Amino acid sequence: MSQAILVKRQFGHRARLALSPAEVIKTDAQAHAARTMWNLLHAWWRMMPKEKRTLANADAAIRQAREDIDFLAVLPAQAAQAVLKTYFRAWKNCWEHRAGAPNFKGRFRAGMSVDIPQGRDLNIARVHRRWGMVNVPKVGRVRFRWTKDLPVGRHANMESRVTGARLIKDALGWHIAFRVQTVEARPNPHRGPDVGIDVGITVPIALSDGETYEHGAWLTGKEQAKLLRLEQRAAQRRQHRRHGERTSRRLQRTYDQIAGLRAKAKRRALDWQHQTTTAIARTYGTVVVEALTVTNMVKSARGTIEEPGKNVAQKAGLNRSISGEA
Repeated sequence: MSQAILVKRQFGHRARLALSPAEVIKTDAQAHAARTMWNLLHAWWRMMPKEKRTLANADAAIRQAREDIDFLAVLPAQAAQAVLKTYFRAWKNCWEHRAGAPNFKGRFRAGMSVDIPQGRDLNIARVHRRWGMVNVPKVGRVRFRWTKDLPVGRHANMESRVTGARLIKDALGWHIAFRVQTVEARPNPHRGPDVGIDVGITVPIALSDGETYEHGAWLTGKEQAKLLRLEQRAAQRRQHRRHGERTSRRLQRTYDQIAGLRAKAKRRALDWQHQTTTAIARTYGTVVVEALTVTNMVKSARGTIEEPGKNVAQKAGLNRSISGEA
């Protein structure tokens, strides 16, 4: 195979981590330290004059913060540098009108994540058909679900390798997102037939040649009953909470269980979408999809006090169905 038809490809691969309770505590501490580092950087940025807002001054500031604040030491030095680079990149995106200005990260609103910028620190190895091992700085060797072959070991080189990773926590626990760089053959043009796609609610995807793609409920009957029971329990506990009172641990645990079930449904929906779109892309050469403005389609019909809306409950149910398929 000649080098002329090889192209570089960069992509991410996300896998579930299997952490022990002690490892979860260590990883949570690193994520909270990374969030605190971001907030300290933002406070420093707002306090400093414009001429002193440089990368060198910010680097000196975070080094001093790691010496003065004890719990920041749980965050690896390279992860702290990654927070600094991400913060400056956020301002660059703001100045180039690609995103809004960065702001403080709240403890419960912000996502928990830790960056591992160096791929050589990961030391990835496959130990089982379903499991692999990866080194997480200041946590140790941990297992992750092996669902995709990665360029590691004798398959890794300067052109095909894992360049870094990021630890991410969601409602289903901690995951690791690998940054992968590979060299692959340039794909040949796909000469399949043309097709148009119409998306809907009753039939999620209908093709112009008569083919349809449907799916069932994202949660089983037992899971739906459990979700309803948890939502009712959360509503009852909210009634007994006074205004301004902190959320109790029991209510927070109920919220976590609700979020876990909803995240499971979302993951199943994404899996169906990926499999369906992959099958369509392999079958057809040109695919045309109607342009739908979902934001306008899910607007509330509540209206105003002077002009109240009609069929508000029915429209709310339709909006939920549209959002579930979007």
